[in-house]
Amino acid sequence: MTISDWLIDVALLLVVFRQLREERLTLRTVLLPLALITWAGTAYLHDIPTAGNDLVLIGAFAGTGAALGLAGGAITRVRYADGHIRVKATVGAAALWVVSMGFRLGFAVWSSHPSGGASVARFSADHDITGGQAWVAALVLMAFGEVVFRLGVIVVRGLRTRAHHQQAPVSALARAGAAKGAS
Repeated sequence: MTISDWLIDVALLLVVFRQLREERLTLRTVLLPLALITWAGTAYLHDIPTAGNDLVLIGAFAGTGAALGLAGGAITRVRYADGHIRVKATVGAAALWVVSMGFRLGFAVWSSHPSGGASVARFSADHDITGGQAWVAALVLMAFGEVVFRLGVIVVRGLRTRAHHQQAPVSALARAGAAKGAS
């Protein structure tokens, strides 16, 4: 693993730890994680192998990332306060991210050592995985899935929360006016 590998992993972890403090949901809140995974994609995702069972491996990892992202987005706190959508990663949401990042980082470190590399090579041969780029694509797309689906859930929940709160005062005024007119 290179220094840049470690830096991107640490940066992605810090994004979530930063979200343990409540903050406004802004364009920056969405664009920062997307920029980090875009950079990771350009650095690591050179192609997506399709031979053998590569797509099965990639799909399984990407699907796992999407599931983790959906879960993380669902358990992130989203509320409306002072005219703004506010989000805060719960301990569970942060734990999901740390576990998945830890898995990817641990796998990268383990597979770069002789015994781990031999195990991955043996598994790959036994399961018709054609090479290292399939594993790279699987791990990168797992991270993509997690980030994109987590952000998507948070944004949708934020928009729904805002719509609910912006309609609530109108509904209360309409009820008050209807009650006044009925008396």
